[in-house]
Amino acid sequence: MALEKIFENKIKKYLKDHGCYEVKYHGNRYSTSGTPDILACVNGHFLAIEVKAPEGKPSELQLVKIKDIRKAGGFAYVVYPSGWQKLKAIIDGLLIEQFNREEDIELK
Repeated sequence: MALEKIFENKIKKYLKDHGCYEVKYHGNRYSTSGTPDILACVNGHFLAIEVKAPEGKPSELQLVKIKDIRKAGGFAYVVYPSGWQKLKAIIDGLLIEQFNREEDIELK
């Protein structure tokens, strides 16, 4: 199994284990391009996560979508395995109503 898929499953499990709703977004020709991989509701807050392997790089369209979600008041990030602890801290903060919007789009 590819490293990105393993990391994605780890994120989804963490969300589920903490009572969050999550869905894996599968892009196809009928869907909106650039939508992040995981869309979640964490304690009533919208969270979008674009999952990347260590050597991965988000497309320009993915970055535009992340920025659009942030402009609309959601939490959205490109997350690499090295950014796992930062992502967990964000999720945990949302669970206890601690709103810490990381300025960085990419969590490494």
